[in-house]
Amino acid sequence: MTYSVSPAGERFPLPGEKDYADEFFKLEQLVADKRDEGKEIVVVMGLGFVGAVMAAVVADSVDPSTSLPGKFVIGMQRPSTRSYWKIPLFNQGICPLKAEDPEVAEIIERCVVKKKNLIATYTNEVLKLADVVVVDIQCDFLKQDLGDLRTGYADISALEESFRILGEMISPDCMVLIETTVPPGATEYIAYPAIKKAFRQRGLSGEPLLAHSYERVMPGKEYVKSIRDFWRVCSGINPESRTRVKKFLEEVLNTTDFPLTVLDRPIESETCKIVENSYRATILAFLHEWSLFAETNGVDLIKIIDAIKVRPTHSNMIFPGPGIGGYCLPKDGGLGLWAYRHLMGFENEIFQITPEAININDTRPLHVVQLVRDALRNMGKIVAATPITILGVSYREDVGDTRYSGSEIVLRKLTEMGAEVKAHDPYVEHWWEIEKQDSYPATGMSLSRFFRNQQELDDFAMTRELSDALCNAEAVVLAVRHAPYLTLTPDEILRMAGGPIAVVDCFGILTDEHIQRYFELGCEVKALGRGHVKRIKDTVKNARG
Repeated sequence: MTYSVSPAGERFPLPGEKDYADEFFKLEQLVADKRDEGKEIVVVMGLGFVGAVMAAVVADSVDPSTSLPGKFVIGMQRPSTRSYWKIPLFNQGICPLKAEDPEVAEIIERCVVKKKNLIATYTNEVLKLADVVVVDIQCDFLKQDLGDLRTGYADISALEESFRILGEMISPDCMVLIETTVPPGATEYIAYPAIKKAFRQRGLSGEPLLAHSYERVMPGKEYVKSIRDFWRVCSGINPESRTRVKKFLEEVLNTTDFPLTVLDRPIESETCKIVENSYRATILAFLHEWSLFAETNGVDLIKIIDAIKVRPTHSNMIFPGPGIGGYCLPKDGGLGLWAYRHLMGFENEIFQITPEAININDTRPLHVVQLVRDALRNMGKIVAATPITILGVSYREDVGDTRYSGSEIVLRKLTEMGAEVKAHDPYVEHWWEIEKQDSYPATGMSLSRFFRNQQELDDFAMTRELSDALCNAEAVVLAVRHAPYLTLTPDEILRMAGGPIAVVDCFGILTDEHIQRYFELGCEVKALGRGHVKRIKDTVKNARG
């Protein structure tokens, strides 16, 4: 028997052939009862970072006229060994993903256990019962070379398979809402032809009802709000689709306080998401070059950015840190390049800034490693065989999301150079990108493929206690501005480390007073974008005479 194992180690047997028939029979009876109650049936395809919470938000919504739930929601998850475990946990009201927002677990438990209008299943046949299908299937952009976006490609295989299944299963009056971030044109160039072809084969003459509305999920303490209480852009492939998607979103999201923007065509809303994230990635890459300027010319870019942000028109400037992580910014621009070539068929290279921005952001963590090397060299040491501790492995402060984290590149490059690396993060128990590098995020897709010596990480595990992580460290990388790290003093860190160390600040974590104290204690300090560190070092040196 084949099992799916949850992150906590629970084993769940995958369903057999007879289980599928029993499952669909049960769903048919349940859906019939819910229709008798006047509920619309919504199926959410994919119970990942977006789908699980979106399913709960839809289920938690109420009809304003009755204050009662108007939707019955069925989350659909592929029954693979990697992800099937989500289904039995979900059906117990247990959140299948770790989130810093307590409302994530609360809303799932409330809708599954108390309201009883949210369940999960593994059978595709549930699509036959849907009035609305929300597609939250992963669409990735796979990079063939680190720092060269142009050699990558969009992995749309899972989406294409989903659209084929939808065309074979859904009723002609079912609206399909694509929420996944997709290459511009995917709804019209990929989804529509696949579903329309299946409709013809089924003898259906009607037009598919296809809509697109991308999510703007922000992992962190307001995860649910970033789905429910946030501005949305939507579009439909025809007037009826636009009407249907607008009605649906107004029923399940807080569009009173956060109004919808309705665009004419899906390619417009799809492009909206790509431009939105490419803009952000470009600003961060732009600041990278000024970060290097600051380091070489005695300038503190952190103070400069704070001074500029006083001006309201520039208040969204952000220091780029050790690399640009999260699921969207490192890849979304690539979806635009791919679509321009492979969906629209253009060969001319119109994209210059977007790919270069992503290339810069992808390789910025390598500069962190250079600073570690230089700091150790100033102490008469080399990286090889040196115990080094990384503090913070998530992609942003006070969240536990490690997807595309800059810290991963730092760890892998230090390992390639022979360092003995430990890592600590108050929000991350398991760093799956490292701990399961042979199969995560998929077989052959680990960033380990870009570096040598990665077999040294086969037994890697996060270090739970900060004191254990720092014990005997000769260098520490302050990689993420997690709140618990901001209160650490130099004296505390040295006491845990056991002596003077090389310190690399990636995110403006250290105050000038902290930097001075490290130098007074015999440490070496380097910092991204903070060239004034040498001035502080010289001041301490001169004070000693």
